[in-house]
Amino acid sequence: MTTAELSDLATRVVPVLVFFVAITVVAEIADAAGVFDVAGHWATRAGRHRTPLLWLLFVVVAVVCTIFLSLDTTAVLLTPVGLAIAAQLGISPLPFAMTTLWLANTASLLLPVSNLSNLLSLHRFDELSVGHAGYVRLAAAPAAAAVVGTVLVLYVFHRRALRGRYTPDAPPEPHDPVMLRVAGAVCLAVGPLFAFGLSPAWVSSIAAVVLLVAVAVRDRQGLRSVSVPWQMALGVAVLFVVIDVALRHGLQDLLASLAGSGTAPADLFRVAGSGALAANVANNLPAYIALESVTADAPQRLMALLVGVNVAPLVTPWASLATLLWAQRCRARGLTVGPWRLAAQGAVCALVAGGLSVAALALVG
Repeated sequence: MTTAELSDLATRVVPVLVFFVAITVVAEIADAAGVFDVAGHWATRAGRHRTPLLWLLFVVVAVVCTIFLSLDTTAVLLTPVGLAIAAQLGISPLPFAMTTLWLANTASLLLPVSNLSNLLSLHRFDELSVGHAGYVRLAAAPAAAAVVGTVLVLYVFHRRALRGRYTPDAPPEPHDPVMLRVAGAVCLAVGPLFAFGLSPAWVSSIAAVVLLVAVAVRDRQGLRSVSVPWQMALGVAVLFVVIDVALRHGLQDLLASLAGSGTAPADLFRVAGSGALAANVANNLPAYIALESVTADAPQRLMALLVGVNVAPLVTPWASLATLLWAQRCRARGLTVGPWRLAAQGAVCALVAGGLSVAALALVG
């Protein structure tokens, strides 16, 4: 890899890694301050003591959060809320954890801000005379179908755990009311700032600095408990380098042959399947970058690629940055989902949600 190629890769990757590290710090401090426990208690009260209603409310929040605040925000900020809800009510945390993971990916198709791959695709849609409004119109039906498919699969897998009623516990006492308010305000602020189109790396970095300063002022010893995922960030960086080298040495040609050509329903399924395969083997962002040039000859093909790299990266733990963030938040709360279970159930959801999404695209495209 030449110096120019390495510089180009760093330009694309460094902001992603900065966001990853900074938003994790934000989540760590907010979790310690009690933000997610309190949010979970509020959700249990809104559910009116009915577990199915509580779960549906959580589904709505996950979808809205993903659409307007990005899938990574959902993975980081909503996962602890779901796990806090389950802990407070003494019910299985798995349905809430999987709801967050799957909807963070499958609901990230509708708006450009929902997923970085969508933002990367906008210039291609502009070249095809589609534009921002045209993108939303084209994505609407596939996005709705993906969400419906995901909710159906979630209910089939977890319907037994989602039965019955519950009695909400009293809200937990925060360790420091000032830190609770500061951390809560920061969490509420970052989402709209992302939606306004500000750089996720800058927004998350400033949020992390604000919370680190607050911790230093309120409890300097608490800084030692803040976990910074340097090793995971390094692993992601290495993955991007490996994929970039592979793309320059034949992988992109192979992916292009897999994607085929044309806009018939079978062709769209082929494009989406190629994107899904590449995303789960490597990662959704390198997969999109690899396949973009061979699918940008028609809006329907480009949207089918987005379905593949947004909706279907549910099988492998590294398929999307949101999955890595979700796993980190689950481990912080003491929940580990086995890789085989994650892969098997994720494959089912990817097939159903992705299939319905491409079918909707073929009907309206």
